[in-house]
Amino acid sequence: MPQCKECDSEVDRLVSVKVSGKARKMCTDCADRARETAEVAEASEEVIRGMMGYKGKR
Repeated sequence: MPQCKECDSEVDRLVSVKVSGKARKMCTDCADRARETAEVAEASEEVIRGMMGYKGKR
């Protein structure tokens, strides 16, 4: 059985997810958490950019 590198538990299958530009294989629960964390980080970055009045590209 494959083992998730994030939570160290044995799972039926692993999912490949890009985290910080690198592809990582993890279970679906960890993949969902990683996606949520990335979405929150992106949203907070947009809020900060809006507050600072930054109009340029990332």
